[in-house]
Amino acid sequence: MASNQDLVQYIADQCAGAGVITVKKMFGDYGVYCDGKIVGLICDDCFYLKPTDAVRALLRTVELRPPYDGAKDYFLIADVDDRDYLATLVRVTCNALPEPKPKKKKKS
Repeated sequence: MASNQDLVQYIADQCAGAGVITVKKMFGDYGVYCDGKIVGLICDDCFYLKPTDAVRALLRTVELRPPYDGAKDYFLIADVDDRDYLATLVRVTCNALPEPKPKKKKKS
């Protein structure tokens, strides 16, 4: 089941204090990026963050589950209405993740 576009935009807006937030459609659901790093997913109208020790310490409730069948566990973030909390979680996740690998240039 795909996510509701209005909810996807709402979550992106709620995360805006963390940095440059973009969402990209991926396999029917969405990847959430902060400053160019993929930090989470929106699948079936639920928001998931990549698990990091830094964020675990900040979570009000720690719930790990896969966002889709066959996926690794992510943190399920049920409270998407607290803008400051959500932005903090996204920023801390972004800071804890390594820089993305540079894309290889295609040979012409």
